[in-house]
Amino acid sequence: MAESRTPVEVVARAARATDLADLDAYVADCFACPRLVDWREEVARTKRAAFRDQEYWGRPVPGFGDPAARIAILGLAPAAHGGNRTGRIFTGDRSGDVLFAALHRAGLANQPTSVAADDGLALRETRIFAAVRCAPPDNKPTPGERDTCAPWLHREVELIRPTLRVVVALGAFAWAAWWPALRAGYGVPPPSPRPSFGHGAHWSGTAGPELLGCYHVSQQNTFTGRLTPEMLDDVFARAKLLAGVD
Repeated sequence: MAESRTPVEVVARAARATDLADLDAYVADCFACPRLVDWREEVARTKRAAFRDQEYWGRPVPGFGDPAARIAILGLAPAAHGGNRTGRIFTGDRSGDVLFAALHRAGLANQPTSVAADDGLALRETRIFAAVRCAPPDNKPTPGERDTCAPWLHREVELIRPTLRVVVALGAFAWAAWWPALRAGYGVPPPSPRPSFGHGAHWSGTAGPELLGCYHVSQQNTFTGRLTPEMLDDVFARAKLLAGVD
């Protein structure tokens, strides 16, 4: 499969994907953001000491979960030694530990841990993807990188649109990335003014899925108590209720 090396190629190949398997393959062969390519590959070469015997994925990380999801979780980007190492979003890092434990408590994941792409984890009625598909330096993608990567998100939303009912945005970056995806996937212009992000924020429009805001499951938030397990449980309970998931 040809690699995507320019923003124009990203747009063309995202549009060409006929299903999620197609899209995932195109995503994994994207080289359109030079800074992100350099960083993800450098991390994969140098590795973290604890993982020095492992082979890193070192590529863009596709979405993961139920292809008929009623709930989508939109994150920021893969972690350098998490998804960038394992090849699966939120897998192999402490943010993922928190997220999947909460999904398991909510009955949306079959197990509370996510350590490797072949660990048997399965999601129920839920799909997880990121606004930016490559690990960025300092966990901070630029607006330009977000915009270059956006067609992957937009096409993924289009492909799961028949079943999607609720989007949970993890953090302000994901919340902001959702509005162009709403236009691309549903033909709905973003509200003006755009609603502000906040934990527990809720937006409902005339078309498209409901949008819920949730603090990101980063160590900065979970270690400091800004985001507690009870707060996560409340968000996913609300998402299930809005999506009609038992």
